[in-house]
Amino acid sequence: MERRENLKTAHRIVVKIGTSSITHPNGSINLQRMKKLASVLTDIKNSGKEVILVSSGAVGAGLSILGLKKRPEEILLKLAAASVGQASLMQMYRSFFNEYNQTVSQILITKEDVEARGEIITGLFNRLFALGIIPIVNNNDAVATDEIEFSDNDYLSAVVAELISADLLVILTDTDGLYDKNPKTNGDATRIPICDKITPKIESMAEGKGSAFAMGGMTTKIIAAKKCVKSGCNAVIAKAEDPRTLYDVLDGKDVGTLFPAKRGAVG
Repeated sequence: MERRENLKTAHRIVVKIGTSSITHPNGSINLQRMKKLASVLTDIKNSGKEVILVSSGAVGAGLSILGLKKRPEEILLKLAAASVGQASLMQMYRSFFNEYNQTVSQILITKEDVEARGEIITGLFNRLFALGIIPIVNNNDAVATDEIEFSDNDYLSAVVAELISADLLVILTDTDGLYDKNPKTNGDATRIPICDKITPKIESMAEGKGSAFAMGGMTTKIIAAKKCVKSGCNAVIAKAEDPRTLYDVLDGKDVGTLFPAKRGAVG
């Protein structure tokens, strides 16, 4: 459990939450979960740590507002949904964080931004930390096309963790970690508490995505963890159902799946 104990000293923390974790099955925003997340992140920040939230949900929120049942194939309609949804999503986050007197900022970036202006983005994060602000990051879906967008926000969260030399990335999702088989279809599936090496076998354990409103799945989270570990940052995949799980992660408890940062962890 020593490696779990190391998480207690994590100072710079990136938390990623996906679309399926902040929406109901019908696509509407899960306001209660967003409020709990705002409370927990503010409390963690108030304890002296630096926190970034990477949040999906812009397209999903836009689809709900526009009355669409699934992500559209038409690129311009998807961009329109992102444009509508991002404004709504940020308004809700700001409202919830305001209840705890916590200022937040919005940073929308693309792969092109990171490649061309990575140092500026890092400097911006550092200045926001110094101001006591929690940055909320998302892929700039309203202008991003396949050539310049990140494949998913799981990978974006790992990029952000690398940019700020984070100590810990926590990816909150609809399952409580990585399993040896799909727990939704296999009753005997077993959670893997610590994954020391990301091998092709580990990668093959991940399957599909969970929601018609979401982009990623466990595969994208494994890829993000792989990048994170390689950059020297611990990664944990944990369940989003109760954001207070973040306290357990930071207390070194056995929740989710830990991918310890160390040389040779990537196969």
